[in-house]
This record gives sequence, C-alpha cells and structure tokens, in this order.
Amino acid sequence: MGLLDGKVAIVTGAGHGIGRGHALELAREGAKVLVNDLGTTLSGEGEGRDADLTVELIRSRGGEAAANYEDVAHFEGAAAMVGQAVEEFGRLDILVNNAGIARDATIWNMTEADWDSVIRVHLKGTFAPTHHAVNHWRQLHKDGESVRGRRIINTTSGAGLTGNFGQANYTTAKMGITAFTMKVSLEVYSMGVTVNCIGPAGATRMAASIPGAGIEAREADDFTEFDPMDPSNSSPLVAWLASDEAQHVTGQVLRAVRDEIVHMVPWSNGRTISAGGQRWEPSKLSAAINADLFGTRAPGLRY
Repeated sequence: MGLLDGKVAIVTGAGHGIGRGHALELAREGAKVLVNDLGTTLSGEGEGRDADLTVELIRSRGGEAAANYEDVAHFEGAAAMVGQAVEEFGRLDILVNNAGIARDATIWNMTEADWDSVIRVHLKGTFAPTHHAVNHWRQLHKDGESVRGRRIINTTSGAGLTGNFGQANYTTAKMGITAFTMKVSLEVYSMGVTVNCIGPAGATRMAASIPGAGIEAREADDFTEFDPMDPSNSSPLVAWLASDEAQHVTGQVLRAVRDEIVHMVPWSNGRTISAGGQRWEPSKLSAAINADLFGTRAPGLRY
C-alpha cells in the first residue's frame, strides 16, 4: 500500500530533473501521474516530447502515467491539462507546480524578454494550472462532492527565498510563488484543499548552468543510493504533502535540500521604534533607526 493509492496527480515540468523525481515518487506511492513538459531548453526555447521519457520510466516500474505537452503559462493550455487528467484517469487530487526556466543576467544586462519570459513561466505557470484545478474542485464541492484532501504543491527555491546575484527575474518569480501559496491557501481552506510550497535543490540543468558551480546535470533515475545532489531528494516531502497524512499542513514553505527539511518562517515583525504618538521628524530617524532597528550604532546612555 502506498501513501497515494487511488489518487491522480499532475506534475508540471516533469520531463527532467526535480519534476521527474516528483513524478517517479508519486507513482511509486501509488498515484496515477499526468506528466507535463513542454520540452523546451533551459531558457524556454523550442518544444519537444521530453514528458515521454518520464512516462516510460513510470510504466516500466509498474505505474500508470500519461504525457501532456501543454505550455503551463498558456491559460487555455493549463485548462486542457487539468481536463486531460480528469478525462484520462477519472479525477484529479494533486497538482505539483514545478515547471520553470532560467535566463540569468545582471540587472543592467537583463533584457525585457529575459524578464517577461521567466516571470511568465514561473508565476503565470503556477497561477494558470492552480486556477483551473481549483475551479474543477470548487464545482465538485458545489455539487455536493467532498474535495477534502486535494493538494496543491508549488515550487520556490533558495534563490527565491534569500536572493541570488544575476537572477532578478528568477528570484522575483520564486518569491512571488511563496506569497501566492500563502494567499491561495486561505481561499481554499474551507473546502479542505491544502496549498504548500517547497524549495528543492539538486544537480539539475538549472543548477549546472550557474557559472563556476562545477555541477554536472543528472537525472533522478541516475542515482541508485543517497547522494546530496540527487534532484529527487525533495520528492519524498512532496509525496507526504500530497497524502492524507498532511491534511493539517497548509500555507507553509519548506526547504528540502540534501537530507534536510527546513521550515521557512515568513516575514514577521522585528525590532520596532515608536515616535510616542507623534509624527516622525526625518532628522530624528538616523539615530533611532541605526541604534534601535539595525543595531549599527551604539545606543549610548538613555535618560
């Protein structure tokens, strides 16, 4: 018995890397998987049938899978993808938004096309499938069918959570996905649908493209024993979040790197200064901010 027996999942961007690892793990736990991949290069160019590679792996291991080649950021294409899962497997329980591209450049060299394409694939490519999956579940809910246990799992990254040189487009998109996760989790909570976000890592095509990183891109199925760079190291967490065991977890961001799982704490109030019920005078802000907010100046004696 697997954690996901009888469930149906969509994994976007699952032709290679982390997405392939997720698809293989969900299938291993008993889910039927619609493997989505447009088959582009890392920079989002061209099209292909890379999804077939993951489908063949799942089927060779006794699982059920089908391929989907839609562009996740194409609104109607995302709707067709959700429809295919329901038509082919009879239902939809899990949506894993993983698809992404990279076009790295410093802000002074980044073109408008670099910015627009990365924001489109990551942000709109998370919004569009989520929109259509939620509308499908909402209609079922209105018709009296329980949708408790449906899952959305989004993807951020370490760059999105802490920033990274030369990736203004990518880091902005990935941080946006964490905010999107928390917001949507509030809207679907009453239906029993959960929305969470993971930050994975591994020897992916994206990681291998980082100058000086010395990383060689590898696939999850290349590894036969634990390796810190295995792109599928985050996949067990995805399978758990997708299962009935995680019904109580929603609106959370979790990093899964190597053998570690880290709960990422959202923005929270830090040190606070007050003007004592008055409007601040700009001339008084330097001493107060430097000493009492940032701690970059000794506060001195207070009388």
